[in-house]
Amino acid sequence: MSDLPTRKLIIAIDGPAGAGKSTIASRLARKLGYANLESGAMYRALALKAIENDMSFDDEAVLTELAHKSRIKIEPTVGGNRVMLDGRDVTQRVREADVSQAASRVSVHPQVREWMVARQRELGVNGGVVMEGRDIGTKVFPDAEVKIFLDADPVIREQRRIHQQPAHGTSDESMAAELRERDRRDRTRANSPLVPAHDATVIDSTSMSEDDVLRAVEALVEKKLHASRPAERNAG
Repeated sequence: MSDLPTRKLIIAIDGPAGAGKSTIASRLARKLGYANLESGAMYRALALKAIENDMSFDDEAVLTELAHKSRIKIEPTVGGNRVMLDGRDVTQRVREADVSQAASRVSVHPQVREWMVARQRELGVNGGVVMEGRDIGTKVFPDAEVKIFLDADPVIREQRRIHQQPAHGTSDESMAAELRERDRRDRTRANSPLVPAHDATVIDSTSMSEDDVLRAVEALVEKKLHASRPAERNAG
């Protein structure tokens, strides 16, 4: 990416599981010197706390109360984000299959999402962030300067997730079934369903390499930054 002005953007990357959001968001943030905020990691941290406290993933009131009592932080490090839950480093634990599955159930509740959206807006309000999730461009930052919806063929996404996710005795077929169920919940929930923002650029990564996707996203960011230069000169 060429030398660009220092204006800090809010970049929203949404899409289903296995589309490559986390990898692209992380690489893009490093290139720009931005913070990389994973909304999914925040939901997984809350789901982990629910697991540890033997709470139902279907009890919205209990989960909302638990959220209000929780301290969830995403801390950037050279090796990637560190996920902190009430002062504990839970980075590795929240990536495991049982937590990911629980997070998908926890995240359907409107009051839980409302609490999470408020925290996420606090983290990104000053710009200079690449935030990825499922409703960043539609709900968390509807005014984000760059909105991307990253998608891929379901079979390809299943293969990617199976490759990335530690198995821990879970069969490939079971993991694929869990991803399909997660897709169903994400796309059909009443509150903030998974859909592209009306002004998002949709990128289908099915037949694209990771580098190809990154170049496409960088081009969108660079176009937005260059478009802002005349306005910045006039303001000066």
